[in-house]
Amino acid sequence: MKAERIIPILRIFDYQKTKEFYVDWLGFEIVWEHYFDENTPVYMEVKRENIIFHLSEHHGDGTPGTRVAVWGEGVPQYHKELIDKKYKYNRPGLEKTFYGAVSFTVIDPFGNKITFEEEYNEEKHKDLEFYSHD
Repeated sequence: MKAERIIPILRIFDYQKTKEFYVDWLGFEIVWEHYFDENTPVYMEVKRENIIFHLSEHHGDGTPGTRVAVWGEGVPQYHKELIDKKYKYNRPGLEKTFYGAVSFTVIDPFGNKITFEEEYNEEKHKDLEFYSHD
């Protein structure tokens, strides 16, 4: 089997906080929203470039605290974009991991963690300032 797409489903609880975090801060766009009836939970798709998440208020769709790793290019630039927005609830540090990645993790209002990672390259990343756990 060859996968064409993998779309994590993340549990959310509050539409406004979801929009503030995923759209206003992370820069995703809402592709679509679905409600089974009036006054029912939302199930939605958000997208930024080729990163897609499904976000669900339905109690059976996922567990708060899920962790997702997103590998790609442009991680330091994306990190700077987010830090420059001065989002009051989340200011992640840029890290060089033990497994050779430039990485940062954001935590949504519902405890889900999304780690954005790029393969570390000495020449490309030599001038970056990394957060240290020491």
